[in-house]
Amino acid sequence: MKTGVRKTGVRALAVACGLLAAGAVASPASAEPGPKIYHVASGASGAACSAARPCSPAVARDKVRQVLAGGMDRDIEVRLADGDYPLDAPLTLGAADSGRAGHTVTWTAEPGARPVLSGGRRIGGWEPSTGGRWTARVPDGLSPRQLFVDGDRAVRARGDACPASVCRTSKDGMTGATATGVASWTEPTAAEAVIRVRWRNYHCRIAGVSGDVLTFVRPCWTNSSSGTDRTGPAWDSTAVDSSRYTGVAYFENAVELLDTPGEFAWDPAARTITYLPRPGQDMRRAVAVVPATERLVVLDGAHDLRLSGLGFSYAAYHQPGTDEGYAGTQAGLTLTGATGPVDHAGRYYTKPSAAVTVRGGSGVVIDQATFTRLGGAGAVFEAGTKNSRITRSTFTDLSSGAVYVGDTEPNPPAALAGEHNTVSFNTISRTGVEYTDSVGIWAGYEAGLTIDHNSLDQLPYSGISVGWGWNQPAAQKSVLRDNAITGNRITNVMLVQYGQHDGGAIYTQGAQPGSVISGNYIDRSAYGNTERDGNGVYLDEQSSYILVERNVLTRVGYKWVSNWAGYGIQNTVRGNWTDTDAPPLAGQGSTKADNATKLDVLPDDALRVAAAAGSRPGTERVERLRPDLARHGIVSQSSTAGTATASLAVDGDTTTDSRTLAEAGAWWQVDLGSARHIGQIEVWNDASMTRADFDVQISGTLDFADATTVHVTGKAARPTLLDTDARGRYVRIRLTGTGRIGLAQVAVHPMNEQADPGRVSA
Repeated sequence: MKTGVRKTGVRALAVACGLLAAGAVASPASAEPGPKIYHVASGASGAACSAARPCSPAVARDKVRQVLAGGMDRDIEVRLADGDYPLDAPLTLGAADSGRAGHTVTWTAEPGARPVLSGGRRIGGWEPSTGGRWTARVPDGLSPRQLFVDGDRAVRARGDACPASVCRTSKDGMTGATATGVASWTEPTAAEAVIRVRWRNYHCRIAGVSGDVLTFVRPCWTNSSSGTDRTGPAWDSTAVDSSRYTGVAYFENAVELLDTPGEFAWDPAARTITYLPRPGQDMRRAVAVVPATERLVVLDGAHDLRLSGLGFSYAAYHQPGTDEGYAGTQAGLTLTGATGPVDHAGRYYTKPSAAVTVRGGSGVVIDQATFTRLGGAGAVFEAGTKNSRITRSTFTDLSSGAVYVGDTEPNPPAALAGEHNTVSFNTISRTGVEYTDSVGIWAGYEAGLTIDHNSLDQLPYSGISVGWGWNQPAAQKSVLRDNAITGNRITNVMLVQYGQHDGGAIYTQGAQPGSVISGNYIDRSAYGNTERDGNGVYLDEQSSYILVERNVLTRVGYKWVSNWAGYGIQNTVRGNWTDTDAPPLAGQGSTKADNATKLDVLPDDALRVAAAAGSRPGTERVERLRPDLARHGIVSQSSTAGTATASLAVDGDTTTDSRTLAEAGAWWQVDLGSARHIGQIEVWNDASMTRADFDVQISGTLDFADATTVHVTGKAARPTLLDTDARGRYVRIRLTGTGRIGLAQVAVHPMNEQADPGRVSA
């Protein structure tokens, strides 16, 4: 008894003196000691870091650092209580804050808590203005690019598109100030032009207006234009003054454009923000937040350190609001600086700012985190980060991409090479909200990277992108190798409304020996496009030595697999399932074998692979597809242009086309053999078909006297979906305007077959 009292007294004395962290468990000498625990609470100012007297994150970091300086004999946990943790500067952790001797430092949530590290500043003092608008003064030091009201993202007030015939561009600027109304705005130099050219996105602020001519701040406009020899490969024709420029997507951030509930405009001269509330919003009670602090957590040289169960919100991304602007190059990276090295391999492009940045980390884990309402990206692993992972985390409502891994130098020193990192079991949705050229998960020159069982949905451009360099000499031999993209679920990417092109659900560049793309489920990439421009697995540029195996790919706007470049060599594509087909692989020594293509219903093996993919295997829907009656019908057309016969529209291949001559009333039709109850018709256009109106008719008789007719205005999408409830034997597509009928595919689905009957067990 006497001995026991003495031990208790010693422990109490140790806690009182701060030698043993509160919450640590006293254990027999023979047992593994429990972790040292430091307690943190929002707004706390104490120095004890105990459960009774929690401290701030900065105080906890300093106390942990002090203890680590004397050695580490057990794990350490810094536990954050529920609540928001406003940060005016990043919480920075490095080698001095890291685990050692086989132990780990973990920053985590208290049991049941949901702490959120926030870079936001609240905007108050809203006053009613004209037209139902409300205006508030913005504190000095803030230049809001984003506004969130009651947790919902507001939209920077934007106007209509301006075609290239009106908004003509050159290296010097743009015409169209009069036609767009910009010339009459009170503060035109607060507004920006947002331009999308193929895979690139540009945001440049107006510098001045002279008559009908607009000029833009530099270096943004310089870096968005051709002629610098820094914007990319010599063949790149995606600058704002290139032949592929089709116009301004919209101008944004002018009070004159503020006409839709949920929009706002920032006036830097008056330092006010004006907002038009959504129905039901009361700005006298609303919580309005703007992102202010750019990075929330920076791990620089950290190792054996874990962030678990933390939230990250309202981190800013300042560069686009400066004269640098946003001169997008691809995947959310930008060209910055008025001058710089001439390089066509993208080695000097700049990644977006992220809520969490890991530089030169080792054994770093980000687990069960939530990234939301961000002005930039979610997380970046860079500068030689190795053996680190981000897992079981959620990313949603981000202005840029979710995860960026690695760098753009093809042959870095060993200390700066990214190796053996993992991105797994994450849920990513609605990223790239503002910078639509960004991707869900991007990786540069990485070796041994694993991207596994993530779910990606509702993305404007590509889903997963691995590799860099565009076959430029500096990039032809790199550290890329042994990467695995496995078990991911990628749905609704390359979204048509954002107008970004030439990407894919999974996109690669560069020679990557030993790399594998396997077990992924891809559904709806560039679905509903009017061009052949969205792919499933896109082995772009010099992509080489990659195995593409046992993936399920459905509803892809163009090729389910693309290996178009002859210098993308020795790729192997085998054992995949898809509802369409693609041309042979162009790469030297590349092969396709044993792929089940042109499917109108997925077989059981494919359903099992699809169901097992994603961050929640077996719980998400798989689109089984529907039987296609046209596939077995007798087809004909009013005339034939060259070799583009009617049968090419029912061959299960959206890369081959039927086509008529240019003639009034041109038609294509299928005889189903008997009257059927038709529930849906899919029309996939020939991408080069002249824009024209046409009717889709269903009839029981060949003279179409009793036809049910649905009219389609303009060029059909890939596909145009027409829901029907009609019986008929014949389906005819008949031109009502001028030009040709050109069809890549026509599918006719019976009424009694459901497109998506439910979940499929893994």
